[in-house]
Amino acid sequence: MTLLALLLMIGAAGKDTHTRIRSRACALLFQKKTLLLKIPLTQMCVPAAVPRGDGRIIGGQECEPHSRPFMASLNYGYHFCGGVLVNKQWVLSVAHCWYNPYAMQIMLGEHNVRVFEGTEQLMKTENIIWHPSYDYQTLDFDIMLIKLFHPVEVTSAVAPIPLPTRCPTGGLPCSVSGWGYTAIDGAANAPTRLQCLDVPIVDEQDCEDAYPGMISRRMVCAGYMDGGRDACNGDSGSPLVCAGEVQGLVSWGQGCAQPNYPGVYVKVCEFLPWIQDTLEANP
Repeated sequence: MTLLALLLMIGAAGKDTHTRIRSRACALLFQKKTLLLKIPLTQMCVPAAVPRGDGRIIGGQECEPHSRPFMASLNYGYHFCGGVLVNKQWVLSVAHCWYNPYAMQIMLGEHNVRVFEGTEQLMKTENIIWHPSYDYQTLDFDIMLIKLFHPVEVTSAVAPIPLPTRCPTGGLPCSVSGWGYTAIDGAANAPTRLQCLDVPIVDEQDCEDAYPGMISRRMVCAGYMDGGRDACNGDSGSPLVCAGEVQGLVSWGQGCAQPNYPGVYVKVCEFLPWIQDTLEANP
């Protein structure tokens, strides 16, 4: 990995005190004993915002096993982000989950991360493509496509989900899924089974009021204004599914399940031309 790539990863991941992406990036830098940096490493790893890097569903419940066959786990020896299978050879996730494509693997068909269930398909990655306008500071255009080295075998446990046919509106019922902590107080609450949570789309005005000046038209809020239920760290890139279509990707938010701060998701419908163009340019 180049120094530039490492610094970009830190810039994106260093925005949440709870993210394992941030921890991994800082650990990598401290291991690079030959690097000569003018900026103290401790300053570079100070949180500046809150991307949802490591996988937490708060207030949800265990999913029905393999009821989310489109669910993908971005893996580097452990799950660190989510993704969603959108056709046999492409996974959609968020750009702040980027990692070296030669080291990252994609796990599909998984429910219990500690048990071999016979449904899993572990795939190598051939290419990872960020949106060219991705901004790691604002997390605008926070989207990437991952091309798998081989197409998946479609089964009852592994299958793509359709892209949206229209943009979501306030009040639309949706669900989000992911692995990771089910409470804010640490690893003791990390489940081994995929967790699910029903969340509604939040009205555009309520979303903008919660995050003044921070919401672009490529973002959508979902969740509960009274708090208590939310996606969080480690769920980054996990799909927000509404009416059988992937409408969002977990991106960022203020804390986890905090009142008046719903989760912020990538608004997938705004990226349909880019997704289509990218797939056609990389057959």
